Amino acid sequence: MDYVTVSAKVSREFYEKLKRLGVPVSRVIKRALEEEVRRREEEGIREALSKAQRVLRKIPPEEIVDAVRSSREER
Repeated sequence: MDYVTVSAKVSREFYEKLKRLGVPVSRVIKRALEEEVRRREEEGIREALSKAQRVLRKIPPEEIVDAVRSSREER
């Protein structure tokens, strides 16, 4: 796996607090970025599902039932 370095600027005072508190900066940053990516991916999926739901609501239920039956008969 290839890695790249990501950096962020923080005030020296804040950095000293992080060190004093023993915060594992790299681990915290990685976890925060992973959570943000996961959140945004889930948001994208929710938006796609919402769009699909709006489209599917326009299709009469009988048409869906007929399509499912037809698909089953083709097997």
